[in-house]
Amino acid sequence: MLLILRAIFVVIYCILVCIFGSIYCLFSPRNPRHVATFGHLFGRLSTVFGLQVEVRKPAGASANGTCIYIANHQNNYDMVTVSNIVQPRTVTVGKKSLAWIPFFGQLYWLTGNLLIDRDNRAKAHGTIAQVVEAIKQRDISIWMFPEGTRSRGRGLLPFKTGAFHAAIAAGVQIVPICVSTTSGKINLNRWNNGHVIVEMLEPIDTRAYNKEQVRELAARCHELMKAKIELLDEEVAQLDAAKK
Repeated sequence: MLLILRAIFVVIYCILVCIFGSIYCLFSPRNPRHVATFGHLFGRLSTVFGLQVEVRKPAGASANGTCIYIANHQNNYDMVTVSNIVQPRTVTVGKKSLAWIPFFGQLYWLTGNLLIDRDNRAKAHGTIAQVVEAIKQRDISIWMFPEGTRSRGRGLLPFKTGAFHAAIAAGVQIVPICVSTTSGKINLNRWNNGHVIVEMLEPIDTRAYNKEQVRELAARCHELMKAKIELLDEEVAQLDAAKK
């Protein structure tokens, strides 16, 4: 019964946010500040799912400037957990097909996110160039999931190199964002689904790397994020155990 009530509320909430959000964005379409605004609105759904999301940012996070944020991608619940930490003037990179999803697709485009053709291999090779151009011309930060797919409980998957190629080419920092494990933890028929920690790490300067060292940079970021996620999981386990 609780699952049904949650599903009804979430569907109605998302439709209303998408409709009124799209109307709001028509007054300043493609303004990258909208992504954080509506990301935080979707993040409020975490309480509906019985999740207590704790957001942690370094003291100087607001001074990061233009950068590429990379985060672990677990499942569809990322939309209500990691979205809480999206910074102003940060946009995501999504497939062109997202634009055709009723209600959500229109809001996704109007908020200023980048849409690329991932199914066309010839065009996909130009994705890095598109990201670099957007960073320089629009003065925006980019949010990417370097695993390339949802991990679905398999831990932090190997990183693809696109985000790191783009960071080196654009000359911007990489900022890792780690989310404690949610896979297998959420039961929609249970009121309390525990604690989730979303933590932003210190920026990583890419100026010491060139395109031949991109895998070295990716490996360094993967190592840092894997270690941090393990620490967050240990902390969450202790917090949840203390509440039982």
